[in-house]
Amino acid sequence: MKMKSETLEQIKFQMKRVKAAGGFYAKRLQDIDPEDIQSQADFEKLPFSEKADLRNAYPLGLAAVPEEEIVRIHSSSGTTGTPVIIPYTKKDVDDWATLFARCYEIAGITPKDRIQITPGYGLWTAGIGFQLGAEKLGAMTVPMGPGNTAKQLKFMEDMQSTVLCATSSYALLLAEEITKRGIRDRIALKKGVIGSERWGEKMRARIADELGVELYDIYGLTEVYGPGIAINCKYNTGMHYFDDYLYFEIIDPKTGEVLPDGELGELVITTLQKEGAPLIRYRTHDLTRIIPDDEPCPCGRDLPRIDVILGRTDDMVKVHGVNMFPGQIDDVLKQVEGASSEYQVFIDHVNGRDNITVFVETALPKEGYKAFEKQLRDTFKSVINVGIIPKAVAIGDLPRSEKKSTRIYDYRY
Repeated sequence: MKMKSETLEQIKFQMKRVKAAGGFYAKRLQDIDPEDIQSQADFEKLPFSEKADLRNAYPLGLAAVPEEEIVRIHSSSGTTGTPVIIPYTKKDVDDWATLFARCYEIAGITPKDRIQITPGYGLWTAGIGFQLGAEKLGAMTVPMGPGNTAKQLKFMEDMQSTVLCATSSYALLLAEEITKRGIRDRIALKKGVIGSERWGEKMRARIADELGVELYDIYGLTEVYGPGIAINCKYNTGMHYFDDYLYFEIIDPKTGEVLPDGELGELVITTLQKEGAPLIRYRTHDLTRIIPDDEPCPCGRDLPRIDVILGRTDDMVKVHGVNMFPGQIDDVLKQVEGASSEYQVFIDHVNGRDNITVFVETALPKEGYKAFEKQLRDTFKSVINVGIIPKAVAIGDLPRSEKKSTRIYDYRY
């Protein structure tokens, strides 16, 4: 995507700020004069930053403002090591609310809606982001947070919530529980705003059908405000993002080369207005593509778009010499008659060979399992070129999650 001249000026200003702050980026960019960045080509020579860099800056080494200007911190989970601490100024919080409110508006949500928020609150950026945007929009919020499904459904019914905000895993759990209890006619939901994990068309169709709602993918990450930096509109032609706040690039994950619009690669984000912790060429490890300008959205918005997130570079597993992503498994299940959206993959190494066991839920009767498993095995081979051990299981047999679901378990290491 061609960089706007004002975007380049915003980036140079951010570079000056982070260099003056003396933290991580001051060291990373110490030999680079921002005034030497005169073109997009110059910008694309700047070094990338990674999550490991942000961890090494713990606790407040990313701060580009004096401590008295920091009004809040958010953090990644830290489940794989030192957490990443992201400081926010008052302007950052206000900007995040503005971005999120824009997302709600793109999804057709108005101040007349009642928004039930089920993602978690606290250091994680999810719940509070959904609430900030709803309040900025002027809608009533029902800030439930995660868990306690019985109470969720009671409030959903009593408050007549019209919008559900959730992970796809929890939205599916709620949809199944509503069907099981036979209370769908007492539920007023019209839209679902789903974030924090990638999900396939099978799951989308199940949730939309069982809840009777329109669904919207919302995108974001803790390091870059949080959820609310991109969302699809009703035409579902990709996710609109806000290029007055963010600059997106797509790179080859292996070489770092910037790829042309339309090509699949890793999303890299530079923040243009963030004060507390600006990011320059931050590698998200999310796999997507920038949708070319010659594919305009029927909604008429001139906002640029990225495609849905296929997966993450670190979600990739290599089996039998073949790279496999969760998004490819979703594509397989779309082609298998009777396959549900829910699956789990277990990989182990026995007698010098990788074994891939794939459990898939199906509503078929047990006498149809054998033919179903054969179709699974054949389709995996033809689409991904890997051999699997297919296992059919009944709907509801695989575990459900109130947070993110784990799909692939690799026991080889």
